[in-house]
Amino acid sequence: MTGIRRFTGQRAVVTGAATGIGYATALRLAREGALVGVLDLSASDAKSAAQTIVEDHDVQSAGGRARGLCADVALGPTVEAALQSFVGETGGLEVLVNNAGITRDELFFRMRRTDWNAVLETNLTGVFVCAQEAQRYMVSARYGRIVNLSSRAALGNRGQANYSAAKAGVRGLTATLAIELGPFNITVNGVAPGFIRTSMTDATARRQERDPAEYRAEIAQRTPLRRVGQPDEVAAAIAFLASSEASYISGQTLGIDGGAR
Repeated sequence: MTGIRRFTGQRAVVTGAATGIGYATALRLAREGALVGVLDLSASDAKSAAQTIVEDHDVQSAGGRARGLCADVALGPTVEAALQSFVGETGGLEVLVNNAGITRDELFFRMRRTDWNAVLETNLTGVFVCAQEAQRYMVSARYGRIVNLSSRAALGNRGQANYSAAKAGVRGLTATLAIELGPFNITVNGVAPGFIRTSMTDATARRQERDPAEYRAEIAQRTPLRRVGQPDEVAAAIAFLASSEASYISGQTLGIDGGAR
C-alpha cells in the first residue's frame, strides 16, 4: 500500500463482500481509513471477512474498521434493515459499492426461467434496491459515491444471456442514477471487469468441465496484456471512483479488461 488515506472518517458498504472483488474492495477501502460494512448473503461469511479485514496490519495502521452485515440484495426489507443498522451504529453512509452477483450459465435455448430470474434479481434488481436505500442517507447529507459492478459480458457472452442482460442493465441504470442523483452531489459510476481470477470464474471453468488454471491460461492468450485480472486491480479502480479525486466523474462505466475487445 502507498499510505493513501482517502476515506478517513467515511462510512462505506460493499455488497457481496465476503469473497472475490467485493472482499478486495472492502479491504482496500478499510486500508484507506474507511469504516466498512461487509455485506453478504451469509451472516457468518460476512462476519468472518470483516474480522479478517480488521486484523490486517495496513487497516490497523490506517484506522480502518469493518463490521459484517447480512442481507439479500434483491429483498428490500433485508437491505433496509442492514443499512439502518449500519448507519445507526456509524452515523452515516458516504460510499456504496454494488458488487453482489451470481451466475447461472446455460445456453439460451436451454436456460430455465428460474435461472434467468435469479440472475436478474440479484445482479440488476439488487443494484436498484441497494442504491435506492443508500440514496436516502446520501441525499439528506448532500454527498455520496455509488459504484456499480457491470461486466464486459454486457457486450454479450455465450451461455450468459441472463448475466449479460443484467450487466447491460446495470450500465444503463448507472447512467440514469447519475442524472437523477447528481443535483444532490452524489456521483454514480460503474466498472466493467473482464476476466478476473475469482472463485466465481473458477466455478465457471468447472461447469464447463475445464481445469481452472488451463481455462485462465486460454483467456490470457486472448487478452492483449496476456494475463487475467486480479480482484485488487478492480478494487483500485473502484476506490478511485469512490474518492474525492473523481468528484467530477459521474455516469461513466470503466472497462477493466486488459485491453480485451
